[in-house]
Amino acid sequence: MTQYQPGVCNIGPSEISRRRNIGILGAVLTVFTILIFASAGSPRIYRLLVFIPAMIFATGFVQARKKFCLGFGISGVFNFGPAGKLDKVETASARAEDRKTVIRIALQSLAAAAAITAVALLLPV
Repeated sequence: MTQYQPGVCNIGPSEISRRRNIGILGAVLTVFTILIFASAGSPRIYRLLVFIPAMIFATGFVQARKKFCLGFGISGVFNFGPAGKLDKVETASARAEDRKTVIRIALQSLAAAAAITAVALLLPV
């Protein structure tokens, strides 16, 4: 998509790339965190901390895949130009659609991060 669509798409290629890169960073941090806790023989309860990088991973990739930024959706802005150049969402109905999408994406990311954390908890000590 190359233009703003309320509740559907609020970022263009440069912003999508930024979200994908955040997802990659989150994936690396998630794997690193799991390996550190597993190799150190840390108590399983510590593995709950995997949730933090897993949430970064999930949120970055879900936003990139959906072509929709949570922060932009909450703030009532969108961007299809160079990274950092924001345009305002003009109508209240469009902002309302964006907020619905923010909730859906946040819940999807939360579920994915929780699943990753559950797997980390189940790994052998």
